[in-house]
Amino acid sequence: MSVNVYKRDRQVTIDPLVTCMPLGGAMWAVLGINHGVPLVQGSQGCSTFARYHLARHFREPIEIAVSSFHESTAVFGGKKNLNISLKTLIQRQNPELIGVITTCSSEIIGGDDVYGFVDSNKQELKELGYDNTEIIPINTPSFAGSHFAGYDNAIDALIKNLATPNENIEDDNNINIIPGLLNPGDVNEIKHMLDSMFVPYTMLTDISETFDSPLNPKKQGTPYFGKGGTTVNDIKNISASKGTISIAKYAKTGAETLKQTHKVPAVTDNLPPIGIKGTDEFLKTVNKLSGYDIIDTLMTERGGLTLDLMADVSARYLAGRKVVIFGDPTLVTGLTSLVIELGMEVVMVTTGSEEKTFPTDIESISKNQSIDVFSEGDLKVVEDYVKDKDNGG
Repeated sequence: MSVNVYKRDRQVTIDPLVTCMPLGGAMWAVLGINHGVPLVQGSQGCSTFARYHLARHFREPIEIAVSSFHESTAVFGGKKNLNISLKTLIQRQNPELIGVITTCSSEIIGGDDVYGFVDSNKQELKELGYDNTEIIPINTPSFAGSHFAGYDNAIDALIKNLATPNENIEDDNNINIIPGLLNPGDVNEIKHMLDSMFVPYTMLTDISETFDSPLNPKKQGTPYFGKGGTTVNDIKNISASKGTISIAKYAKTGAETLKQTHKVPAVTDNLPPIGIKGTDEFLKTVNKLSGYDIIDTLMTERGGLTLDLMADVSARYLAGRKVVIFGDPTLVTGLTSLVIELGMEVVMVTTGSEEKTFPTDIESISKNQSIDVFSEGDLKVVEDYVKDKDNGG
């Protein structure tokens, strides 16, 4: 059978499947760093919307700082705002890392050189005795891409600014994992598999606890930073790792940068570890890079808790059911593979951005099914497609 690729036949977007670069990528990535704080170089709305969106989804308090642009900033630039914001943030919270995240307003101001602003502020802060905080500029203009691109830019910026040659670490079997925009439960499952194999790893970055914090009755200190997240020191040492696996193809730039600058092998073309085929591929790659064996515990989980359960449920309840899948490209690819393994029929998939390899990835797992692939789709595309099928179209 075949994969049929379509594009949205209208200019307007109705109920989009993507959001802006700063929210979906840079803020998400920086919040996965231990004692890390995102600082939005833009208006208050740019941070308020993001905090609301993330807090509503994860049901967790989300700390995002903002340099608070106003009308005068659009004329005179945001250097003064950034200077005051960095000083205030460091004096009050003393974070280990601040990610300075650009927005539409700071990107379109002529001559608003965020990289230059950060460099001059670093020197000034050093003279004042505040030189223990890493300050990383991250370019995320919302008009240039989606939250996938923002995440990719953020991980790449962290690697470029923090990863340093480390010749003192010998025979380090550590591997780096770029999880992409996965939920805490998904990241925890990946960590469970790696921990079961005793594989040392570094998550770039780890939101499993920062977005899913346990309720702790103990008195919290001031300033308060939640538990979890990848440490800045761990990121500095990734140059000595055996390899980098980017689970999301849209987040592979950082892995390729690390390969070019520090000769760390990069694996960026595998299926995500969702379903049997993708998970097998992931574990084989981990085994190849690290040299650690895939232990019997994971094989038991695969055979008993997964394959047996899938066989029991599929034959009776799921086989032959028609499915439409929409969302982020990596998740859609993985879920499509899983749904087909369950004996269901995927009739249509769509994602909100134009991911170049998305149609090819779907075709590689489609087996004998004919799947309609919509590039740069939205929820209106999904709604119209389902209605058309229900009416016999």
